[in-house]
Amino acid sequence: MEERIRLQSLQGKVVSAEEAATWIEDGMVLGMSGFTRAGDAKIVPLALVEKAKTEHFKVDVYTGASLGPEVDQYMAQAGIIRKRAPYQGDPAIRQLINQGDILYTDMHLSHNAELVRTGIIGPIDFLIIEATAITEDGQIIPTTSIGNSAIFAQYAKEIIVELNTAQPTALEGLHDIYIPDVQGKREPIPLTNAGQRIGTKGIPVDVAKIKGIVISDITDAPSLIVQPDEETAQIAEHLLNFLRDEIKVGRLTEQLAPLQSGVGSVANAVLNGFLNSEFNDLEIYSEVLQDAVFELIDAGKVKVASCTSITLSEACGKQVYENLERYKDRLVLRPQEISNHPEIIRRLGLISINTALEVDIYGNVNSTHVSGTKMMNGLGGSGDFARNARLGIFVTKSYAKGGDISSIVPMVAHHDHTEHDVDVIATEQGIADLRGLAPKERAVLIIENCVHPDYKEQLLDYFHRAIEQTNNAHTPHILEEALSWHVQLAKQKTMKK
Repeated sequence: MEERIRLQSLQGKVVSAEEAATWIEDGMVLGMSGFTRAGDAKIVPLALVEKAKTEHFKVDVYTGASLGPEVDQYMAQAGIIRKRAPYQGDPAIRQLINQGDILYTDMHLSHNAELVRTGIIGPIDFLIIEATAITEDGQIIPTTSIGNSAIFAQYAKEIIVELNTAQPTALEGLHDIYIPDVQGKREPIPLTNAGQRIGTKGIPVDVAKIKGIVISDITDAPSLIVQPDEETAQIAEHLLNFLRDEIKVGRLTEQLAPLQSGVGSVANAVLNGFLNSEFNDLEIYSEVLQDAVFELIDAGKVKVASCTSITLSEACGKQVYENLERYKDRLVLRPQEISNHPEIIRRLGLISINTALEVDIYGNVNSTHVSGTKMMNGLGGSGDFARNARLGIFVTKSYAKGGDISSIVPMVAHHDHTEHDVDVIATEQGIADLRGLAPKERAVLIIENCVHPDYKEQLLDYFHRAIEQTNNAHTPHILEEALSWHVQLAKQKTMKK
């Protein structure tokens, strides 16, 4: 333990998870490390689940993003969580949110730190943070994610450290912790390229706030990525051809621009399409690095990758963490406030690729709500990137549920990204470049290029009737029918007429 707890005054603070759990009381606000099932607190949450068998208590849980089953399944099902934010991805907590048993606050991920600084989130009673080491000067070395841990550590009243011996010590040196000053006193963030380091190797903390250190050996839950298929490969090819055209007209160079890819199987599969392309020396500036990024590194395609979380499948994780030294000089992990910061996204001129749940004919995107009411996962960082990127690209298959659902609809049932933040839509059917187009121009392009053939005639009929009934309005809609596709889905289990 001396190799992992290098500040001698902290070596006597090792306690059991059960003892740490006794410090958590009803009504507390907890900050927890973790971002997309990586670097999350694990053993203390399991002890809280056991505690809940004999003691009633509820807490509010704030994290970086989604966590593994210890919190978003077991704690949720044990009835411990009153409110959860800012992102989740487990079916168990999703069900409890949608049946009203857990309150959920969906947020732009770059906004969380400001909400902590201003006291909108908090006061935070405990930060429970997974670490691979504590340095001689008291810095906490995170594991496979940073997320909101740095800002939580700054504002939490007390800290419980989960020192995870299953996480490789070679993770030390990957992190770059930069915490901006409060608004009004803040200097420009001095980051001008994806591989640059501007902060400290660990999270600086007031060591007096560390109440206990719990030893853990539970590994990260593997990501739930589905492997690329024929349709995601088609989406990737449409996107690659679009980028080639951008190079031809001089808007991009052959080195492209730093790439960002959102969480999920479709976005990961699209990034995988770069493997057999002519593009080399790629830079990644994203919030999450999934399997495809490491496959691109192995293929010699990526020279640097910056993120706030590394979220891998079981097979890819084994390959990466057993050979971490070969990747180390190409990786940087940052707080999500920096990975998702609008200032940096705009400065670097990112190409941003995120997944849409549904898109409407005018280019508005729903990323979160099934049929407008049922939460899926959350907004995540897609809004941070789409609004501020050089290219805000959304990808989706043109249909879902075996064809019963069209991913392109007359009007989205919930707006996460307005038409003003969406530059490009890509499905397996084709791609629509919406930049500089008026609403009616966008509608024609989206229907022609992106809609599944089973729904194209149906959408064209709606669009033409909307023009006629609104006397050629700027954005034609038949208000009585705009959400009728969702109504029919609820009644008939299909959008097809």
